[in-house]
Formats: sequence, C-alpha cells, structure tokens
Amino acid sequence: MTNTPALAPDLCERARLSRDARFDGLFFTAVRSTGIYCRPVCPAPAPKRENVDYYPSAAAAEAAGFRPCLRCRPELAPGEGSWRRGDDTLARALQLIDDGALAEAPLATLAARVQLGERQLRRLFVERIGAAPIAVHTTRRLLFAKQLLTETTLPVTTVAMESGFASLRRFNAAFREAYAMAPRDLRRQVAEVGDGPLVLRLGYRPPYDFDAMLDFFRGRALPGIEQVGAQGYARVFDAGDTIGWLRVSHWRSPAQAPVHALRLELQGAPAGSLLAIVQRVRRMFDLDADPQAIAAVLARDARLAPLLAARPGLRIPSGWDGFEIAVRAVVGQQVSVAAARTVTTRLAARHGRRVPDALAAAGYAHLFPDPATLADADLDRLGLPATRAAAVRAIAGAVADGRVGFRVDGTLEDFVAGWTALPGIGPWTAQYIALRALGHPDAFPAGDLVLQRAVPDDGSRLTERALRMRAEAWRPWRGYAVIQLWRDAMAMPSGAVTAPAASASHPIPRGVRRRSAA
Repeated sequence: MTNTPALAPDLCERARLSRDARFDGLFFTAVRSTGIYCRPVCPAPAPKRENVDYYPSAAAAEAAGFRPCLRCRPELAPGEGSWRRGDDTLARALQLIDDGALAEAPLATLAARVQLGERQLRRLFVERIGAAPIAVHTTRRLLFAKQLLTETTLPVTTVAMESGFASLRRFNAAFREAYAMAPRDLRRQVAEVGDGPLVLRLGYRPPYDFDAMLDFFRGRALPGIEQVGAQGYARVFDAGDTIGWLRVSHWRSPAQAPVHALRLELQGAPAGSLLAIVQRVRRMFDLDADPQAIAAVLARDARLAPLLAARPGLRIPSGWDGFEIAVRAVVGQQVSVAAARTVTTRLAARHGRRVPDALAAAGYAHLFPDPATLADADLDRLGLPATRAAAVRAIAGAVADGRVGFRVDGTLEDFVAGWTALPGIGPWTAQYIALRALGHPDAFPAGDLVLQRAVPDDGSRLTERALRMRAEAWRPWRGYAVIQLWRDAMAMPSGAVTAPAASASHPIPRGVRRRSAA
C-alpha cells in the first residue's frame, strides 16, 4: 500500500469507508482489480482493502497507470492546500504550475524560478507528491479537459485549447493514452448541457462558510463592478476586446443532497482563458484550504480555539484582481470600510472602461481601471488625501512597468520587501495585499490595531512586537487567525473594538476612533 506523506494508511482506510468529505483531495484510492482511482467520497461500493492502494495526488495515481473514476470524478476534488500555498518550495512550484509555467517554458526554467536545480525539483515532487512536475502539469490539464467534456457542450477542439494543448492531435493522443478512450467517447456517455452561460462545478473540502464569505464581499462590493446578493457573488471583468461576467453561488443538487461545491457561471471569457479563470475563482474563494490542518495548529491557542469551534469554515476572502486589491488597500488606510468603498467607487466610475448596454441593463457600469490608466490619472476631487493619491499612482506605475506584481515564485518576505519599497506602502499595507491579493495563508498585518486589541479579549492591547511573538505559534496559518479575529471583532458590541487597522507608514492620530478598513 502506498503511503501518503500526510496521512497514514489506516486513516485513509477509515476515511474511505466512511466517505469522509473532509479528506476529499487529500488522497486518492486506486483499485488494482479495476485500474481505476477514486476520491475518498466515491459512492461506488467500497472495494476490498487488499485491492486498494493510496496515492497522495491524482498525478501519482495516473503515473502508476490508473484511470480516473467516471462516477466520483477526481477532477472535482479540491486541491491539497497544504502543498499549494505558502512559502515552501513545493508550494511555490505548484502555484507556478497552476499558473501555466510548464506550458510556457521547460522544467529548468521552473526550477530556476524557485531557486532549485532541475534534478532537485524533480526529486522533491516525486518524494512528496508521487509524480514528476511534468506529470502534475499533464494530469491537471487532462482532468480539466475531462470536466469540460462532462459539464459543457464546448467542441472538443475548444476543450483541447482551453486545457492548454497546442493541437487537437496532441490532446487526443494524451487523453487516449491516459484514459484508454477518446475524448469524444467520454462525451457520448454524458447528458447534453443546455444553452446559456458556461457552468462549472468547483469542489471544496468542508466545512465551508460561504455565507461569511459573501458577508465579507458584500461590505466591500463596488457598485457598477460587483453584485453580492444573499445567494452569490457576481462581477464583470476585462476579457480583452470584450467584457465578461461571472457569478459564483452554492451548488444545489436536484435532490437537495449536500454537495460540497460552488457553482461558477461564466460568459464572455477570452479563448484559452478558462483554466486561468477557474484558478482565480478557486483562489478568490479559498476553495483548496484544508480546515483540519489549519485547526490543528490554531486551536492550540486558547483565544483562537473557541473561534474555530464556532466558525470552522471561515476562509481567506481573496480578490479577483491583485491590482484592484492593492488600490483598495491604499485607499482604505486609516478610514472605515464604508468610506474606502465610497472613494474607490468614485475612482472606478471616473477612470474605468464602460460596459456594453447589455451588461449595463443588468446593473453593471464599468470595469476597475487598469494600472496604466491610473499611473497618470487625475485623482483630485475623489475625497482622497494627496499623499494617498500619490501612492495609488505610484503603485499603478510600479505594477504597469513590472517593478512589483503578484507572482508566486518568491516568498512572503520577498513580496513585502518589494512592496514596502514603494512610497506610501508600509508593512501593514503590504501584508494586507499579500493576504487578500495572493490569499497567502501566513500573511500577518501585525500593525493592525484591531488585531492588537482582539487577541487579549479583555479590553487591553498588545504591542506589535508582542502580537508578532504570540502569532509565531500560528505559523504557517497566521492569515486564517487574522480572518477569525477580524470576524470576531465585527461581532463585538459597538465600541468594544475602536481602533482601526493602519499602515505603519500612516499611523492613526491618537484619539481617532474608527472601524477597521480590513
């Protein structure tokens, strides 16, 4: 039996027999008698233990010669969040693969970006994931193609392109070699999908507090760009020559059976962009997090343990676009959430590209401005202090010319160092951008005054140094502690927490009492 790096075989066996959704995507069950591999939640009758092997990834199971189950559909399993996020070399390499690094360059280039030799990187993948980097890349593309073939009516040629294959011939050959069938044969086995927006299912590992995620987005939604209702989140986005829109809601099964997935509706996506868009949405809604791994660390803290017990499904709410989040972070320095939203809405309305009439009729008005537009924009009469307006223009110029960005090949320390080199960006702002733009699990704005007051829970306040020391035990999940503490502070009676978040480069004058701009 193949052991997974994170889970012992006996634990995998119990999770498989109980179909425990908390382990979905953390390992895969391969059945030697059938040559099929499944998710631990597969509804098919459980095979005998002596016929079962466990693999830490779908790529490892496919590298061993197993094919994905058509019933439980491994392509719907959430990713292994512990591997794919953070500063660990493997996490950064996997994020780069998710961003298409191996579609654009050879393995040697990927290895250089994470500062390893090619042989070292290959060995690391085989030891911890059970498959080489190129196998992980290929499996990811094939599983996404399988999802598109199963859930959409896109032509097979389009599926090949959207999955990252350079030609239909290569796609057909890779699909047939891996799955012992042609792509068209799989499509004949599934029901036709109706007309309308493209609809895809995005799985997550429970528990997941979707209502809390919507609450967070609702309080910060920019009118004309975003719409957040009781059931879901929607927005317009730049699709090149056109403007697209998407909507994310909870997946509802016809039988009302519990489905641990979100529903992505998408229209107007540029050709070849589907896989990248899905990755963006997964990051935005933090769908690959492992609540068990996070709680195992954070629940050791007496202050965090009851918060985790009360809201075990809180995730890090990221953003659709990193630049948009960075601008919001600067605008939100020293002011309330509502005030920051008002100013940012004015900025977007004045400088954002207008949407077509069809989208305007649905309540949309414009896109968020791009970096090149804001780098030279007149930001007067927005209600934004001159120093902050200058900071917005500075970061727009830096993003436009590539001095800073949202790449994942560096560490959190590298990211913060690059951003704090810009005028008007202190450690608080840089850490906030890392939390919300990258969804970095260990981002920690220790200068946040709400956090400094929320941790003691007795009306006192920790110093920034004391808070950093306390949070060392929360690594590598300090970002989740931030979300829990912010959520708890929001739930406190009015006035219980009066100090706002602040950038260290923009301290709040003594006596100012506002809510956090987080």
